[in-house]
Amino acid sequence: MFRLLRLVIFTAFAFIAGILTERSNAQANCEDSNGQWTKQMCVRSDIPND
Repeated sequence: MFRLLRLVIFTAFAFIAGILTERSNAQANCEDSNGQWTKQMCVRSDIPND
């Protein structure tokens, strides 16, 4: 029984760590492409200045 509980706990921990890592990478990519990170979304303008 303990093994099953331990599996669920480790799986949940890995899932949450993956979500946090992906969110951090998305925010860094947004800032690299001159976007503005707003709450959970990247806002950027692809309209040329010409």
